[in-house]
Amino acid sequence: MRAIVQRVLRGSVRVEERVVGAVERGLVLLVGVTHGDGEAEALRLAGKVAHLRIFEDEAGKMNLSLLDVAGGALVISQFTLYANARRGRRPDFVAAAPPELAEPLVARFAEALRAQGVAHVQGGVFGAHMLVEIWNDGPVTIILDSAEL
Repeated sequence: MRAIVQRVLRGSVRVEERVVGAVERGLVLLVGVTHGDGEAEALRLAGKVAHLRIFEDEAGKMNLSLLDVAGGALVISQFTLYANARRGRRPDFVAAAPPELAEPLVARFAEALRAQGVAHVQGGVFGAHMLVEIWNDGPVTIILDSAEL
């Protein structure tokens, strides 16, 4: 699994002109699933995200986690994180897991964030065309891959 982790002042996701998920201070998480990913990857990635110290303390150092600041998490499924653009001009998505594998793992990732203590976890609509608003704070953007954790 891969996640693009963005520290935000706020974020929201719309489907057909309707807000389906939103957070204030916290993280917007674009999450992709590949073949062979399972519950272990979802749990490992959620643990890393919940405890990643990327929020500033009173001294201005990135020393606080999402849990420390009681921030929210907006989880958006993003199969394009597994795009292959090495050849030609149009990427392929062969490395992205099929929806029947990806959808439950993205949901399990969100559940695992809640289990870690993240109180406010919202999400998009799997497979829908979504408009995502991200007020990246910093900007702070980090790429995580469960294979490297």
